[in-house]
Amino acid sequence: MTLDILYFAWLRERIGQPRERVETGATTIRDLVAELAARDEWHAAAFADMSAVRCAVDQQLADLDTPLAGSREVAFFPPMTGG
Repeated sequence: MTLDILYFAWLRERIGQPRERVETGATTIRDLVAELAARDEWHAAAFADMSAVRCAVDQQLADLDTPLAGSREVAFFPPMTGG
């Protein structure tokens, strides 16, 4: 499956790009993160501490065990704060 991956804030800075399109066999976000982290040192650094990363699938907040079947977009960003 082909997914558009979006990166925000410090994740974008660590990876060095705001978005990328990837071909993946991942079935969950957890699997996708493992694939991305294995790509290079920049992705590995961005995903080193998943407690500091939130994600969304097709603009809906999701957890690491969320299935990716039928999805088009996954976004990664730091935790949001109110105010």
